[in-house]
Amino acid sequence: MRYLIGDVAKKLNLPTSTLRFYDKNGLLPFVDRDQAGRRSFKDNDLNFLEVIDCMKKCGMTIKEIRHFINLCMKGDITLQERYDLLNNEEKSVKNQIENLQDQLDFLHYKMWYFKTSLQAGTEEVHMVDTDEGERVNPDIHEQYQAALSKCQDIKELIEYQEQYQSEYK
Repeated sequence: MRYLIGDVAKKLNLPTSTLRFYDKNGLLPFVDRDQAGRRSFKDNDLNFLEVIDCMKKCGMTIKEIRHFINLCMKGDITLQERYDLLNNEEKSVKNQIENLQDQLDFLHYKMWYFKTSLQAGTEEVHMVDTDEGERVNPDIHEQYQAALSKCQDIKELIEYQEQYQSEYK
């Protein structure tokens, strides 16, 4: 079956301008043109577009994606190179996931901090007096970890319940 650019855009939920951008940047060497010069996509082209979309979402550059597509166009002689490229990208994505998980964990900690402050009606519950004045309790992370270890559902620990919101209004 053949598809025009508008059909592909709808099917993949992409703007036609994105498909034109891909074509202009050499990511669609596999796409044919009809007699009027319009792009004519085949079913297999949609698979390539899914690969491009995935690579883009992984953070690969246009140059890197173009390189991968060009390897695909060369056929079986590049199978190992394509596999190696994807294997390296997997490592990069896993690193991104780990970094994002660290950020999410920190956000959860801060949400717990502010939730408990809101419940107490003051941030003072997390402060200690020192010779230099008041500061955040140095054991606050351990307090959070202890609460987290007893928690069955992170939402219970971090979500500020509606009942507390109405008490302080």
